[in-house]
Amino acid sequence: MNDYDRTRQVAQVLLKGEQTPTRQIIQEKVKIAVDSIRTSQPDRVVEVDEEKLVRELESLFNIWMGLGTVLENKEGHIPWLADRNSEINWDFWNRYVRYLEEEKGWAPATTKGLDQLTDSILERLEYPLRSGDWDRRGMVVGQVQSGKTANYTALICKAVDAGYKLIIVLAGIQNSLRSQTQIRLDEGFLGRDSQVNRAFDRGQNSLMGAGKILTEKLLIAHSATSSAEKGDFNQRVANQNGTIPGGADPVLLVVKKNKSVLTNLLKWALNVRGIVNEESGKRIVRRVPLLVIDDEADNASINTNPPLLDENGRVQEEYDVSAINGLIRKLLQSFEKSAYVGYTATPFANIFIYPDPNQKNQEFGDDLFPRSFIINLPAPSNYIGPVQVFGLDTDPAIGFEASEALPIIRPVDDQREWMPDKHKKDHVPGELPGSLKEAIRAFILCCAARIVRGQENEHNSMLVHVARFTAVQSEVAKQVKDELTSLKQRLRSGDGKATGKLEEEFEQLWKDDFVPTTSSILSSIADPQLTPVSWEEIRPLLHHAASKIQVKKINGTAKDVLDYWEHKNGLSVIAIGGDKLSRGLTLEGLSVSYYLRASKMYDTLMQMGRWFGYRPGYIDLCRLYTTDELIEWYEHITVASEELRQEFDYMADAGATPDEFGLKVRTHPQDLVITGANKMKTGTVMRLSYTRTLSETTILHKDENINLKNLEVTEELLRSLGSYTRQEKHNYIWEQVPPEKVINFLLGYQSHDNCRLANTSLLVKYIKAQLPHELISWTVVLISNNRAKNKINIAGNEVGLTLRKDASPESSQEYRLIKSRLLSPTDEWLDLSEETRNEILEITQQRRAEAGKPPSSSNTPDGKILRSKRSPKNGLLLLYSLDPQEINSEIPVIGFVISFPDSKKAQMVEYKVNNVYWQEEFGQP
Repeated sequence: MNDYDRTRQVAQVLLKGEQTPTRQIIQEKVKIAVDSIRTSQPDRVVEVDEEKLVRELESLFNIWMGLGTVLENKEGHIPWLADRNSEINWDFWNRYVRYLEEEKGWAPATTKGLDQLTDSILERLEYPLRSGDWDRRGMVVGQVQSGKTANYTALICKAVDAGYKLIIVLAGIQNSLRSQTQIRLDEGFLGRDSQVNRAFDRGQNSLMGAGKILTEKLLIAHSATSSAEKGDFNQRVANQNGTIPGGADPVLLVVKKNKSVLTNLLKWALNVRGIVNEESGKRIVRRVPLLVIDDEADNASINTNPPLLDENGRVQEEYDVSAINGLIRKLLQSFEKSAYVGYTATPFANIFIYPDPNQKNQEFGDDLFPRSFIINLPAPSNYIGPVQVFGLDTDPAIGFEASEALPIIRPVDDQREWMPDKHKKDHVPGELPGSLKEAIRAFILCCAARIVRGQENEHNSMLVHVARFTAVQSEVAKQVKDELTSLKQRLRSGDGKATGKLEEEFEQLWKDDFVPTTSSILSSIADPQLTPVSWEEIRPLLHHAASKIQVKKINGTAKDVLDYWEHKNGLSVIAIGGDKLSRGLTLEGLSVSYYLRASKMYDTLMQMGRWFGYRPGYIDLCRLYTTDELIEWYEHITVASEELRQEFDYMADAGATPDEFGLKVRTHPQDLVITGANKMKTGTVMRLSYTRTLSETTILHKDENINLKNLEVTEELLRSLGSYTRQEKHNYIWEQVPPEKVINFLLGYQSHDNCRLANTSLLVKYIKAQLPHELISWTVVLISNNRAKNKINIAGNEVGLTLRKDASPESSQEYRLIKSRLLSPTDEWLDLSEETRNEILEITQQRRAEAGKPPSSSNTPDGKILRSKRSPKNGLLLLYSLDPQEINSEIPVIGFVISFPDSKKAQMVEYKVNNVYWQEEFGQP
């Protein structure tokens, strides 16, 4: 350990009692720490950059973490943690906390947050020494790259302290991810290198991570797996090591989700510890409390995905998802006492596990739906996630406030010749596009700037993810290596004008891109480690920074991970890969990403976002090079994910169970968008409820015949209603309209096939299902824009046309509304009284205060609160006449919005999944 790290350790100990220390207090403690180190080593010069250390500690102590929200089903659960907390010796947990604070530099406030969050998970498992049969199923939802591994490492430490004897971690389907997970658990839980010796011994040569923290007693745990390439579970090796589940010491296994591995693991557990159950005649493991941690629980564990195919389209039998799902369920069923906790950042698939009438069959037991609890983990304040990278627009209809995107995205539009969207596995890419050449230069500048900031020994990674096929990836790796080699040579040799020109290119990129970006981010992110860097400081370091960079093809082996671990002074790498980069694998110090791979499935896209995570001291240097199409899809997915979390928090406040949440999400109209054919078979009957939602036509036709027909249907409806009841702000309002009138309008209106949330046949089916008890009285509003240049007469009413921008290309037959929104928020309360409107605004402000947000002067209602205040008997239909000049037409385009009230008794309607749509729209089989 160097002087800087020793000083940091001492300073953190001195600051331990301070929750939010000021800069002055940190400076004082750092000075005392430096003096302490110098006093302890009087025979040599101790050099510490005190200002850098003060900035680092300031940054650490600025981090805060909220509390998680919980949905739970307490049936069959006996609370235990509060009563037994003082009896348990939290040895592994206390050592892990010290490791995080003393070695990893975590602030006490962060470890305190981790303590509270993992207690809330642990207390929802059963007490491991509880008698009888028990089985708990839970899920923890975090953000991509937000520190889920640290959370479940902490949970494992606490579970072992409490008495769980067998811990099985299911770690993805690649050797690289399994090895990475084993290394993290070697460091945080075992405290030694599992490659040296899987069973515990007293030798010091294999100690690592938490194992180097001095404790009063030896903390003994064994591992039946190691971090080596062939370190996955093997029956013979386990028997040779004498590793027995259920002995005096806890046993850890980190395994892939692989048919052979899981089959052998199940056989081993039953052979070593199983006894015959007299009732069933099957072997069962008694008195060995089992904890299964399923990392990336939505990947390969769920029985709704199709078989995984290789790049030649062949089924990879070892990764048969149904088989893996069945084996995990068998494993849990084979233990008298078991707890299953799935960790994921993309819970869509887990929540869409549909109740299986055969799920309680004798062979497999229950499916993996998290019926006991779901916990939504808050991201710490220094997390850079989808909202920070892609931003959010203000959308009161779903309760969103604007969040400005960080200025780090660089659109790519010169890649098509080099890497066509639908290339084959034998594609040979031509010359590197200018955007990728720029990205490589940006990475060199980033590495140099981090050296200036004192981060030379930190890892630096660049991601190039442009092709699925390994042969194409190899070609890309060769091209990138050639480009990097050329840059290194030109920077080193100083070959006359060429070098001068190259330095000018770097200088221009630095001054035109990096300087303004850093300036902008410094004004929006409070990270004291972000300091301005000048070109004069960068220039002499360019060759040094470039010379350290390696190009590496990621192929899913353990070696992908171990390189980081072996480079103690920092590894700088450009990683070229495809699917093996998509999930779970952490690229340390990732700063520049070049990403072209297209997938429109929400969970796949989110998992591919390796650029999310923590970027202390260098977020301003990060860059994401990608296409406009992918940027648009990520903006969509950001909204979908935030809406899912928002719905979770809403239902947690209402005390809902995981089953109720699952039902709510599965029946939400958004399901029509976020679940693809890969989640269910064709013909699967789905159920749908529009309660407390909006249905709006955000994709419309450009076909004048269809638009004329829709205009005629609208006029027919309004004429049948007679004179309007009242006007408000030039809008025409008809009250107490019978539901049959609305149904007839929807039957005649032709919505766009791609506008899934305004499917008129489903809307009609739903409204009819609520009669005669709910949705029996409607308000119909014809929206009129009083500032409109163009006006039209509809059914005898003069209407100012509404302007809505077209976001689709001119060649498209779709009129796609920009930001996917037709509704003006205050239109949604036109049917409500002034008193109700004031109440809605009051609750909206109250919710802001509860979320820690500053008061707002806006009189815009929160749409979800508004819908919860409308009577279940009342529906609202808003009719918008859109100005056809936007699509170079003369026929006004009629769009509609239906606002459905909240209802506890809403009747759901059924529809069948049609895979043809998904094949056409998303390219999914």
